[in-house]
Amino acid sequence: MTTRIDARFAELAKEGRSALVTFLMAGDPDPLTSLNIIRALPTAGADIIEIGMPFTDPMADGPSIQAAGLRALKGGMTLRKTLEMVRGFRKEDDTTPLVLMGYYNPIYIYGVDKFLADARTAGVDGLIIVDLPPEEDEELCIPALKAGLNFIRLATPTTDDKRLPAVLANTSGFVYYVSITGITGAAAADSKVVGDAVARIKRHTKLPVCVGFGIRTPQAARAIAEKANGAVVGTVLVDVLRDSLDAQGQATTKTVAAVADVVASLAQGVRGAKQAAE
Repeated sequence: MTTRIDARFAELAKEGRSALVTFLMAGDPDPLTSLNIIRALPTAGADIIEIGMPFTDPMADGPSIQAAGLRALKGGMTLRKTLEMVRGFRKEDDTTPLVLMGYYNPIYIYGVDKFLADARTAGVDGLIIVDLPPEEDEELCIPALKAGLNFIRLATPTTDDKRLPAVLANTSGFVYYVSITGITGAAAADSKVVGDAVARIKRHTKLPVCVGFGIRTPQAARAIAEKANGAVVGTVLVDVLRDSLDAQGQATTKTVAAVADVVASLAQGVRGAKQAAE
């Protein structure tokens, strides 16, 4: 089965360029504004969209994304409403891949079988669940694959060649390489180190490799896009969203455009990598 993610990377390969993958938290700062932002991203230049599932204990996330999750939860966002947001997006866009990213606890509480069925019918294409290791593949990964969803695994600087085959065994869609050791937004990615890491991963898999954590500028996105199949950007978008809010933390008339404008500049950076690589 070819998913939207598979189709998108096939298209990008024909174009000879890398993907811009954007991350934002579902329901931040409120459900309607969040949906409007997500709807604006493809036109701005996002090739794949990651949507965070708000959770009270996001151990891999830095302060910015933690705060985004808390804003969303305070605004009443739930996993059910996140799926409704995906369904709303799909009414206008049936081609842009959507990936839900987060932690297992909300899915476990929701019920794995029900979640996978609802996610599939809503229009979700893939999952990134950061706290489920390969040893727990029967818990969610295998059922997700059987349901037709990509299960995207994280590889990190500490994932050595002995561990990598286990990480890649049931991975599909793409491999998400975490460019730094630590939490999101904590440091800048080093494109030279990333290039070596991507090359090592590609010796073990034919899947696209996208790189995230530590990419904040068009220049950084371009440098990563020259080394990998995609650049994942999240914290800077969450920061721009936060800075557009009013004193009460509510969305303003500037919020959607502020995020879309940054995505457009990052997309230019990623697309510029095509010329640099030729």
